[in-house]
Amino acid sequence: MSLPLPSSDALAASQALQRMIAAEIADQGGAIPFSRFMELALYAPNLGYYSGGAAKLGRDGDFTTSPEISPLFGATLARAAAAIMAQSAPDIIEFGAGTGKLAYDVLTALAELGVRVDSYTIIELSGELRARQQEALKDFPQVRWTHDFPVAFHGVVLANEVLDAMPVELVVRDGGRWLRQVVTVEDGRFAFTPAEPDAALLDQIGRQIPDADTLQDGYLTEVHPVACGFMRSLAQMFEKGKGAAILIDYGFPAHEYYFDERTSGTLMCHYRHHAHPDPFYLPGLQDITAHVDFTAMALAAHGAGLDVLGYMSQAAFLLAAGIGELLLKTDPEDALRYLPQSKAVQKLVSPAEMGELFKVLIVGSGVALDPAIERADRSHKL
Repeated sequence: MSLPLPSSDALAASQALQRMIAAEIADQGGAIPFSRFMELALYAPNLGYYSGGAAKLGRDGDFTTSPEISPLFGATLARAAAAIMAQSAPDIIEFGAGTGKLAYDVLTALAELGVRVDSYTIIELSGELRARQQEALKDFPQVRWTHDFPVAFHGVVLANEVLDAMPVELVVRDGGRWLRQVVTVEDGRFAFTPAEPDAALLDQIGRQIPDADTLQDGYLTEVHPVACGFMRSLAQMFEKGKGAAILIDYGFPAHEYYFDERTSGTLMCHYRHHAHPDPFYLPGLQDITAHVDFTAMALAAHGAGLDVLGYMSQAAFLLAAGIGELLLKTDPEDALRYLPQSKAVQKLVSPAEMGELFKVLIVGSGVALDPAIERADRSHKL
């Protein structure tokens, strides 16, 4: 691969993380599940991609998210959040708040709407991103940071591109059975080798992959036990509360995720705005993601007691929530201001850009969606 070279300090940090992972592999008898490798690569204290100090978002980072593209994304999300808070409580939790741009835009838009927000809690694992958030949100006294789920919650949960960064298990079809891909060290390099799955993983495969036993030999894909556990934690949080979680990410329903033709899964890595498939490249310096199985997320939430309130494309959600109206607050005759905003909105809603690949799943308890968003619901396609 021809990718930008890291600085000497960044390379040294990656090498330290590689030694840590290799030591754990040795301690575990020569292999660890890929989910554990991904967890360490992303979240190992001080060295993992999200827990270390490398820039992740924007021009100097590795990828760009919807809030970075236009403030109208957050302003539109604020409209949906306001309707939910009116039925529950004026409190918001955001998981993985990036640079703080989404929080800034949501809080600014809610203030303009005259909607009170008593608390905006950010659950963030990255020290580098938390520092950027604290600077960006210094004028909002209701913002606070924590590492933990609350025991109970009333209000709105926001999670933009969070589920895709949760560790996945890689499984492969071989000889009419499923095997787990584990990570070993061969000739000083990380490598995959197949291993027998345990009962819990076989159960996850059976629940998550439609017609799992009919897929061809060599078929490689992901299952998402950590993300499903996250959905169950949301349900526990809302068990004695009212509100909804709005989860935005790229992915598919199960019947599209496990196409016969998608034989290599969806795992992808992002380094300095380059996408590639090698999860062993510079651990700690690149993002590792997998597309979200939204059927599995909805089933996990529903099975734990939440209502599936809505599922739709990002385009359908943003248009139903009023992004077009917000765009038209800028005079189209004012080309210098209107055209950049129009181009950004086009990127967010175009089927050729982010509009169809990104989906919105809304789960909750004791609340209803705004009627326009409710009419956009396509949860029957999950």
